[in-house]
Amino acid sequence: MGLHPLEFSECYLDSPAFREKIKAHEAELDKTGRFIKELYKDGKNLINATKQLSLAQKKFAQCLGEFKFEYIGDDKTDDEKCIGEFFFSPDIFICARMRNITETLMKPLEKFRKDQLGSAKAERKRYEKETEKYYSSLEKLLNMSAKKKEPQLQEADMAVEVMRQHFQVSSLEYVCKLQEIQERKKFECVEPMLAFFQTVFTFYHQGYELAKDFDHYKKALQINIQNTRSRFEGTRSEVFELMKRIKDSPQEYRQTSPISSEGYLYVQEKRPPPFGSSWVKRYSTFVKEQKILHMKTFDQRSGGKLGETESVTIKSCVRKTTDTLDRRFCLDIEITDRPITVLTVQALSDDDHRFWMHAMGGKEPVRQSFTSASNKYLNAFTKGVFIFTGINDQGLYRVVGVSSKVQKLLSFMIVDEKSCEIDLAASEDWDVKTITSALKLYLRSLPEPLMTYELYKEFIVPAKSATPESRVQAIHCLVHKLPERNRLVLSLVTKHLAKVAANSKQNLMTVANLGVVFGPTLMRPQEETVAAIMDLKFQNIVVEILIEQHEKICGDAPSSSPSLAATPLSAPTRQSKSLSRQNRPLAVYNPQVLDIQTGMRDQSALSAVSSGKHHKELYVTLMKAKAVYPCEAEHDSELSFQVGAIFHDVTLSREPGWLEGVLEGKRGLIPENYVEIL
Repeated sequence: MGLHPLEFSECYLDSPAFREKIKAHEAELDKTGRFIKELYKDGKNLINATKQLSLAQKKFAQCLGEFKFEYIGDDKTDDEKCIGEFFFSPDIFICARMRNITETLMKPLEKFRKDQLGSAKAERKRYEKETEKYYSSLEKLLNMSAKKKEPQLQEADMAVEVMRQHFQVSSLEYVCKLQEIQERKKFECVEPMLAFFQTVFTFYHQGYELAKDFDHYKKALQINIQNTRSRFEGTRSEVFELMKRIKDSPQEYRQTSPISSEGYLYVQEKRPPPFGSSWVKRYSTFVKEQKILHMKTFDQRSGGKLGETESVTIKSCVRKTTDTLDRRFCLDIEITDRPITVLTVQALSDDDHRFWMHAMGGKEPVRQSFTSASNKYLNAFTKGVFIFTGINDQGLYRVVGVSSKVQKLLSFMIVDEKSCEIDLAASEDWDVKTITSALKLYLRSLPEPLMTYELYKEFIVPAKSATPESRVQAIHCLVHKLPERNRLVLSLVTKHLAKVAANSKQNLMTVANLGVVFGPTLMRPQEETVAAIMDLKFQNIVVEILIEQHEKICGDAPSSSPSLAATPLSAPTRQSKSLSRQNRPLAVYNPQVLDIQTGMRDQSALSAVSSGKHHKELYVTLMKAKAVYPCEAEHDSELSFQVGAIFHDVTLSREPGWLEGVLEGKRGLIPENYVEIL
C-alpha cells in the first residue's frame, strides 16, 4: 500500500486520520528532499575527487539504488513499476566516467528540490498558520456569552466564518500541492537521469557498448515516462477541477456515511467544586446502528497528538437551550450505561449543530431535498441508429465536435421517432466528429455507467494484477456478470473500437489512446474522490483489455467464474483457444477499406449484431504466422513460444526485424526470422 490519497472533502472535516495522511505525505517529501541533497553532494564529490573516483561512483550508485518511489493508491501501473525498478540498476554508473553531470543531472535535481519541495514547505507554513488562527478564533467564539447582543454575536460569527474559509482554502491548496509533487517527481527526477545517460553513452565507447544493451530498456523507459507524464497532466486537471467544485460548494462534499457520522465536538468535563467545568475538543464518531459515540481527544495545534478514546452508548439526544447554559450549539446526551449522567457537548456551528441532531436522532427536524436522476437516456441505444464512418480520420474520438451540433444530434436520436430512418453516413448534416462526440456524450450521460457502479471496484482489481493472462480471464468473468443489455451494448462498442485501433496507422488512435478516451466513459465510480481520480490509469487498462480481447471477452461466457481475489488465473491452452476461434464469425473489418458499423434499433437486432448477422459485412482473413524456432522472451514486451506455435493478428512492428502478434491472448513482439508467414 502506497500513500493514501488526500480527499478534498477531508479538508473540511480535518480529522486525526486526515492529519496522519498529511504527515505521511510530508515525510515522503522530506525523504525526497534529503535524497536529492545527498545525491547532489555525492555528485559534487564525484566530480572533484578524481583520485577516489571508483569509491565515489560506488557511493553515488548505492545512494541512488536505495531510493524508492512511493505511489498513491492501492497499486502501481506497469509504467510506475518500470520507473521504480530504474533505481535498482545502479551498476551502470560504476563503469563510466561522469561528464556533464552538473548540467544534465545536478542542476535539474537541485532545481526540483528548491522549486517544488520549497513551495511545498511554504504552503505547509501557510497551512499551519491558518490552522492556528482558525482554531484559536473558534475557541474564543464558542466561549462567548450567549447573552451578548445579537449584533455582537453575528459580528463574531462572521469573523470566524471568514477565518474558517481562509483555513479551508489553505487546506485544499496544501493537499493539492502535496499530491501534485508526489506525482510530478516520478518524471522530473527520472528525466535528468535519462538525459545524463545520453551524454555518457555519446562520449565513451564503453558507454556506447553499454547503450546498445540498454537501448531496449531505455526506449521502454522513455515510453513509461511519457505515459506517466500524460496521466499526470490528465489527473492534475481532474484534481484541480474537483478542488474548484468543492471550494464553490463545500457543504455538498461533506463526507457522510449511512453507517456513521463524524466530526469535532467540544465536550463539557465537570470538575469538583470550586473548579467548575472545562470544554475539551474531541474528534467524535457516531455509529448509528449501535448508537455508540466514540470520542478521541485531538488538537491540531499541539503537534497532532491523539489522546485516549472514550466510547458511550446514547439513549437520547436533546437540544440544549441558552437559558440553561451560556453557550450556543449545545446538545444534552443521555447515556445508556450511565443512567444518571448527561453528557453536554457543543457543535462548531449552527449547521454542525443540525448535523449532529439529525445523526443522533435529535428532536429538531432536518430538511433534505432529494432529486431523482433523469432516465431519458435509459433506452436510447436500443431506439436509435448509429452509423460510424471515416475510420481513417486522424484523431478519431479525440477530436471533439461542436457542442451545439452534438446536443442536437443526441436529442434527435433519442426523441425523434423517425430517427431510425436516417442514414447518418449518407447525411450531410452530421460529420464524423459530431457523431463520435454524440456517442461519447450518450455513454457518459447514462444514469449508471455501462459497466455499472456495482462492478467498478471488481474491474479495477484485475487491472492491478501483474499477470496479463489473469487480467483477461478475470475481466472476461466480470463482463458476463453485467446485465444482458449492458453486455450487448459493450460488445457493440468494443467491437467498433477494435476496428478503429486496427487502422491506427492512419487515424493515430492506438488501443492505448482509445483506453484514455473511453476509460472514464464506459466505467466510473459512484463517488468522485481523489482516490477515484488516481484509478483513472487502471480504468484505461481495463478498456485496453476489452478492446484487444473483445472477441473472447464479449463472446461465450467463461466455463467457470473464479474469485477475483484468488491467486492469478491460468492462461487458456492453445487447443481451447483454437476451438473458440473456429466457432466465431470472421472479422467484419478490413484495414484497407472504409469501415462501416451499423447499430440496430431493438433488442433482437442487438442480439443479431453479437451473433455476427449484419446489414453490411466485409470478410477478411487476418495474417497468421507459425514458429519455426523456439524463443524465450527477454522482456515483458516479447512473447515466449515453442516450435509450431501459431500467431494471430500478425503485423509489422516499428522495431526493425520484429513482428507483432497475438499468442494465447497476449500480444507482443516476435523475432521476424523465427517464424514463417502462413
